[in-house]
Amino acid sequence: MKFRSDPSAIRGSIAPVVTPFTADGAVDHDSLRGLIRFQLEAGSHGISLGGSTGEPSAQSVTERIAGMRTAVEEIGDRVPFLPGTGSHKLDETLEITAAARELGADAALVITPYYARPTQEALYRWYATVAREFPDLPIVAYNVPSRTAVDIAPETVKRLFTDFENFVGVKETTKDFEHFSRVLHACGRSLLVWSGIELLCLPLLALGGAGFVSAVANLAPGAVARMYELWEAGDPDSMDQARELHYRLHPLVDLLFVETNPAPAKWVLARQGRIASAFVRPPLVSPTETGLAKIRALLAEGGDLTEQIGADT
Repeated sequence: MKFRSDPSAIRGSIAPVVTPFTADGAVDHDSLRGLIRFQLEAGSHGISLGGSTGEPSAQSVTERIAGMRTAVEEIGDRVPFLPGTGSHKLDETLEITAAARELGADAALVITPYYARPTQEALYRWYATVAREFPDLPIVAYNVPSRTAVDIAPETVKRLFTDFENFVGVKETTKDFEHFSRVLHACGRSLLVWSGIELLCLPLLALGGAGFVSAVANLAPGAVARMYELWEAGDPDSMDQARELHYRLHPLVDLLFVETNPAPAKWVLARQGRIASAFVRPPLVSPTETGLAKIRALLAEGGDLTEQIGADT
């Protein structure tokens, strides 16, 4: 939890690690440990678990907490740990967030409650409840309207950021790039904003974003981390190299969404031997034959980045 007291240090590529399952559907903690080691060796600047890529809605509260425990043990304070702790139910959100705090998470990533379509006032009260309950834990809103059917407005983010010292940032997973700008304009650069949209990761840095939580880091962690580092170096040559990596990552980004994320990523990771099984829990299914043909073609186009580690990317 060494980054908890200074959440501004949670920057760069925060890898949203998939939750590996065995072939019969149980959480595979051995593969999870291996994935986290892979991320650390590749140079990822932080680890997240339990976001959309981690299939949290298909897991029990007990399973989610057990996964966080495994992650904490493997990370060992080497990089920030930012687990997803939200649910569509407030009691579950509070229970998982409490466990994250006790286990030593550096911040909690709390998704907007899904399915119910709450108003902005309801969203404010939801996050206010979480922030009050855990005043010593940095809280990050996770805005992903494509999955939740609700969009947390810049004005609501500003209200929370103003009212609660421990409400420190937002992961924005919206393709509306104006939304990114309006959030930062409303709150100022001290608000931490991470992109959850792969092709907006690099552009967000130009607006003053803190980094990204990009699913493509599951496949090419070194390239994604290096893209951030090159941009932050600030000289023209480094920034050109960052842009080059951005474009080279396009095929892998397209691969992720051939069918519902994280099924394509899990197929690639299993093929590479990084996880024991590509199993995804219902209602998701493994890629179809049609999907696999597209995945293989995109992997042939961008797969060189999956085999490069760290600063040599």
